[in-house]
Amino acid sequence: MQAEPQTRETILILGGTREAAELAKQLVARHPQARIITSLAGRTKEPAPLAGEVRVGGFGGPEGLARFLIDNTVTRLIDATHPFARQISTNAVTAAKIAGIPLEVKTREPWRRQPDDHWIEVGSLEQARDAIPAGARVLLALGSQHIDLFKTRDDVHFVVRMVDPPQTPLALADHALVIGRPGDTAATETMLLIAHAITHIVCRNSGGKAAYAKIEAARQMGMPVIIVSR
Repeated sequence: MQAEPQTRETILILGGTREAAELAKQLVARHPQARIITSLAGRTKEPAPLAGEVRVGGFGGPEGLARFLIDNTVTRLIDATHPFARQISTNAVTAAKIAGIPLEVKTREPWRRQPDDHWIEVGSLEQARDAIPAGARVLLALGSQHIDLFKTRDDVHFVVRMVDPPQTPLALADHALVIGRPGDTAATETMLLIAHAITHIVCRNSGGKAAYAKIEAARQMGMPVIIVSR
C-alpha cells in the first residue's frame, strides 16, 4: 500500500521585531522543507532582510487574516509582534480560532527596573505626554504613528528618532529629527543624549535587547525615563 504524501508545513510569523527575524532564521534552518512566511505591517520602507518569504501590509481585520491562513494552508501561526501591537495580537486570536489552527505567542519580557533607574511609570501615552515638565528636552523614542499625540506640548523641545524620514512634516512645534535606528550600545546612545542636551526620555516598556541601550544610557546619566508600562 502506497503511503500518503506528507503535507508541507506552512508557518506564518506575525513579525516586525528583531526576535521575529531571529525566529524566522531558526525555522528556515530547522525546517528546510517548510514554507516560512513573515508578515510585516509595512511601516519601515526598507526592512532588514529576512529568512524565508516576506509579506507586507495588513490583512483586513481578523476575517482577512483567517482567510489568508486558510487560503495558504497555514499550519502554525506565531505572534511575535511588538508587545504594544495589541490590535494584530487580538486579531490573531480570533483568526486562529476561525481557521482552526494553533496560535503561539512569543512576547518578549518587559524591562525590569534596576536600582539606579529613574523611571516615571505611566499607563498610557497620554499620561506620558502630561508627565513631561515644561522646558524639558525630550528624546521621543516612539513609533511615528504616536508622534502627533505630543503636538500640544509646545513648551517642550522634542528630538524624534525615526528609521525613515516622515512623509509629511511633523506637527510638533519645537523639534529636531534624527533619522536612523536605535544605537546598539549605551555609549552610542549617550553621545546622542549629550549632543542634543536631552533631559528626559519618553518610551514604552517594549522589552528586548534592540532598544535597551537608551535605558542603560539614561541609567548611567541619572536621567529620568517616562516609560509606558505594559
